[in-house]
Amino acid sequence: MENLQELAASLAAGRLPKIKPLVQEALDAGIPAERILSDGLLAGMAEVSDKFRQNLIYVPEVMLAAKCMQVGCDMLKPSLGGEAAADAPVVVIGTVKGDRHDIGKNLCRLMMEGRGLRVVDLGVNVPAEKFVSEAEKQGAKIICCSALLTTTMPEMKRVVEAVRQSGLGAKVMVGGAPVTQDFANSIGADAYTSDAASCAQRALELATA
Repeated sequence: MENLQELAASLAAGRLPKIKPLVQEALDAGIPAERILSDGLLAGMAEVSDKFRQNLIYVPEVMLAAKCMQVGCDMLKPSLGGEAAADAPVVVIGTVKGDRHDIGKNLCRLMMEGRGLRVVDLGVNVPAEKFVSEAEKQGAKIICCSALLTTTMPEMKRVVEAVRQSGLGAKVMVGGAPVTQDFANSIGADAYTSDAASCAQRALELATA
């Protein structure tokens, strides 16, 4: 739909004033929130991620797009599912130590909550020990680590090592713009996904296996 294409393009270009009107227009037209998220907001962020990987844009542009994304997600959240069941599998998620970027983490949290998982968000700049202690406290089956900076990616290895040393049975998932499957394999992570939708799907698979 033309509205969703315009929404995606506006997000990718960081046109913040256009996001609320376009999301509201889509909702008023009866477009399901899930489709607005996937075909509008996430499509725009996918373009931003591709450009970032190719060094065509830089962190300031990503952060502006992230702000657009957050505004749109805040509008859609009431329509994207309710509270998780009390016995739902628990996921602990956070951005690793040294990294304060949270757009990818927030998207993954939103999508996982939409799939019925109970998500405990530790925020940003989270040390490996905090991931482990909170996962143990919450009885989490999954630990999700996010990073936007290449300089903070080694922290993901520390999380994997801390989980293994603790004897905790949780699976470790990793993701973020600079993260790849090869990197995930090299640090012994249990899973890697390249976007929020596949993150939610993989987390659900691992949590219910």
